[in-house]
Amino acid sequence: MNKPIVFALLAAAMTACGPQVPQLGRASVDEVVEAMTLEEKAHLVVGTGMAGFSGENAVVGETRKLVPGAAGTTYPIERLGIPSVVLADGPAGLRINPTRESDSQTYYCTHFPIGTLLASTWDQQLVEKVGEAIGNEVLEYGTDVLLAPALNIHRNPLCGRNFEYYSEDPVVSGKIAAAYVRGVQNNGVGTSVKHFALNNQETNRMANDAHVSQRALREIYLKGFEIVVRESDPWTVMSSYNYLNGIYTSENPELQTAMLRDEWGFRGMVMTDWFGGKDAVAQMVAGNDMLQPGTDKQYEMIVSGVKEGRLDEAVLDRNVKRILEMILRTPRFQGYRFSNKPDLEAHAAVTRQSATEGMVLLKNENEALPLSAGTKRIALLGCTSYDFIAGGTGSGNVNRAYTVSLLDGLKQAGYELDGELKTAYEQHIAAENERNRPDTTNRFAMFLPRPRPTEMMIPAARLQALAKANDVALITLGRTSGEFLDRKKADFELTREEKALLNDVCRAFHAAGKKVVVVLNIGGVIETASWKNRPDAILCAWQAGQEGGNSVADVLSGKASPSGKLTMTFPVHFADAASSANFPIDMAANMDISNSGEKKNSLKNVDYTDYEEDIYVGYRYFDTFGKEVSYPFGYGLSYTTFEYAAPRVETTEDAYLVSVQITNTGKRAGKEAVQLYVAAPDRATANKPEKELKAFAKTRELQPGETETLVLKLPKANLASFDTASSAWVVTPGSYDLLLGASSRDIRAKAAVDAAGSSVPVGDLLKPQGNLRLLERSGR
Repeated sequence: MNKPIVFALLAAAMTACGPQVPQLGRASVDEVVEAMTLEEKAHLVVGTGMAGFSGENAVVGETRKLVPGAAGTTYPIERLGIPSVVLADGPAGLRINPTRESDSQTYYCTHFPIGTLLASTWDQQLVEKVGEAIGNEVLEYGTDVLLAPALNIHRNPLCGRNFEYYSEDPVVSGKIAAAYVRGVQNNGVGTSVKHFALNNQETNRMANDAHVSQRALREIYLKGFEIVVRESDPWTVMSSYNYLNGIYTSENPELQTAMLRDEWGFRGMVMTDWFGGKDAVAQMVAGNDMLQPGTDKQYEMIVSGVKEGRLDEAVLDRNVKRILEMILRTPRFQGYRFSNKPDLEAHAAVTRQSATEGMVLLKNENEALPLSAGTKRIALLGCTSYDFIAGGTGSGNVNRAYTVSLLDGLKQAGYELDGELKTAYEQHIAAENERNRPDTTNRFAMFLPRPRPTEMMIPAARLQALAKANDVALITLGRTSGEFLDRKKADFELTREEKALLNDVCRAFHAAGKKVVVVLNIGGVIETASWKNRPDAILCAWQAGQEGGNSVADVLSGKASPSGKLTMTFPVHFADAASSANFPIDMAANMDISNSGEKKNSLKNVDYTDYEEDIYVGYRYFDTFGKEVSYPFGYGLSYTTFEYAAPRVETTEDAYLVSVQITNTGKRAGKEAVQLYVAAPDRATANKPEKELKAFAKTRELQPGETETLVLKLPKANLASFDTASSAWVVTPGSYDLLLGASSRDIRAKAAVDAAGSSVPVGDLLKPQGNLRLLERSGR
């Protein structure tokens, strides 16, 4: 048959079938939207369901098979060429099922360091590199959008999800998140920046109302999101569960549209956190484009809302268009042939190396670390030494192939460990885990952290024998946390057994002239002031991912020099934190995800939380009000020392370029994270913090005697504070002190600039509904 006849037959067939239906990617997005039925639009803005939670929607069987274990999918509309795309949990790595039915292959992902550790590197280039490795696994396992990073503020030490978050400071949070987003999205996959906003407690997170001043919102809680939106163009943003000043965040047009889109210029799609919000119509109007994981009730609300005139179909079309624009960018739409075989070995090397740079050396008396060349035998103590914690639980967990314990890491580094001690600990841990076996009837059990084993007590005679037989003692103290519940106050303190172990080991080994090193395998702040004088060295290793034991061994041995610094303050007492009077302490966990019933406003810190500390979060409070701390924000030691010299300021049209020379004055190679703080001229009288972080940078690895000049950019607009009365960012004219420090309380070099006054009005948005008794500094 010749070609003209073939073409004629095809044309006739197409004519017989009626006009062509627009196809996504061939026709314009507007044409595709116009061709969609109301029901198709409603399906597209609602996810396809989540097994065991929201029932079986029509397409669950189709989409669940795409990537088993992924958190959610979008609704496919085949007749318009719209595929289903896959959304999967993050932040420490891709979370999908490692095994699949009738499939012998495994689908393990790399567990990278937790967010707090990554931020503690103070290294945006390194975090971008980690993001690239995570994004590669997202791509090669056939997922399209990673539900990460999480960058809510460490408002209180007990927040259950602090391990996923970065810092008590919005500049650190925003800059690190922006680097993470750039890294992941370099692979052609998307991210979902979360949780927007004020998800700073897990207790009653589905219904808690955060009462926050406009100034604290602008300067603290939303600033990090603004930075990441402006600097890295994330594909999507995820709205949080909670209310903000009386309105669900996912139902608030001032947050989701006026601020996020109109002020900051966000161009992507907004989705809910899973089961977030109540009113699907209000969410559509607010600009929350997609509801995940999706329920039949939400679909019905949207369809009836349009038919009954409560939802303008033009608003629905707007949201559908944003979703289609996201789908167009995805690897699945573009036909990428994923391998299901990312280079896990290479990524393990990335996580091992990156973790060492975020570990914080808190104490190092008489060069106890790195361990001397003569150190061979180590008495390894503490349950966590043998049961190392890779990361937190819940959506922040990663199904990895292994976790390197500290025992294995030290062995691989060539150290000798006591076999009898290992056996005793393994038996003790097994018995404790049996005692703490999770309730398998609880469908949330897989998300909850298992209680840590109670520490094993070791008789004095046995400790004396260990001190005689070993060169050094190493004690690991562990803490874990996760989604759904906040940490208990007791979790902040050391237990009676931990204190006894620490005291007994220090007594026995110091009597024998041997040193004691403590490793903190933790996800958030714990109490250190009462016991830190006892051991010779303390290394905060955080939770370093699957290679954690190897990473710690690299630091202890001196193979890597620690260069991490704290991104949060370690208070002396829990009650010293300014938010401690307005945080849910030791409340029962609430696992309800139904959002049923009316909004409550009776139980303080559960139904509502007053952010009365206002802008005085973390070091802004401790440094302004002269409170003693155990370790200050930005603090971290090294195996070497650094000198700051020759600070200079160059003024451009819109910024100050602050340079400083950093010289390695010690005997070992190392890196230094330099922090630039600004002190406003009117801080004592205008209710401003004593100092605020505005920029940071990290040197390359400097050899002894080597110098590097760092240049930190400070936009002039960043000198502004938010003035509620005028709803404007206001720069007070005068001389601003520029403070270059190794921590917020260790300023090494200073400069100053004379700034002209300015005022930039912004929307008068997100007002609190009642009066808040806000903390203010004296002198006003």
